[in-house]
Amino acid sequence: SLILEVVTSTELVTCTSMIKLQNLQRGVRLHSHGVKYGSGSGQQSVTGVPDGDDINSYWTILAGSTKTPCTRGEEIKCGGIIRLQHAQTGKNLHSHLFTAPITNHMQEVSAFGEEGKGDQGDDWQVVCSTDVWLQSSPVRLKHLATSKYLTVSGATFGHPIPGQYEITAHTSLSDGSLWRPTEAIMFMSCNVLQRVVMGCNVDLRTAPTMTSCNVLQRVVMGCNGLQRVVMGCN
Repeated sequence: SLILEVVTSTELVTCTSMIKLQNLQRGVRLHSHGVKYGSGSGQQSVTGVPDGDDINSYWTILAGSTKTPCTRGEEIKCGGIIRLQHAQTGKNLHSHLFTAPITNHMQEVSAFGEEGKGDQGDDWQVVCSTDVWLQSSPVRLKHLATSKYLTVSGATFGHPIPGQYEITAHTSLSDGSLWRPTEAIMFMSCNVLQRVVMGCNVDLRTAPTMTSCNVLQRVVMGCNGLQRVVMGCN
């Protein structure tokens, strides 16, 4: 059983959830669209945009290309390997040895593949300081094939995407490579939610017996420490 949540506070980041990733240094969100690079690979471009309402900034979290598919609602471990599939175009966040379009000493980041099917250049390691990926904890995404980090270079494009920021892969561990989820539609399994409920102000003698998703839903709605809107429960 699953609960679909719109998350507004510190929460687990989970498999198959849709998120927008905001860069800590520049404040822009990771973005893609139908515009292809005019140089390098010629693949679909990936940029950073300041607009938080743009639907083209949503990405779905999936397991790495060589990993067993993760369970919907499963927490993402720090050190885990993931893919980020662009929600609107179905292409994966990708990098390779092509030079970035503006900043020549950095590596190009693109969107690649069809409906989530790409290659090992789509795999990214979640680098964070906690046990699991939390919305409140900034992370770095390390490109597994080249050991470089997803970064906002600071350069911006002209026509046809004026003002959008260049996204690259780079060896630097600057704030330009730190990201956090902002707007998100999270799936959380009821097993995970049970552990969250244990931290609420409820009678802990009854919490271990709360196996019904409907019961958990009612507890969460009454938990002052969790600011969330539960959208549905099966």
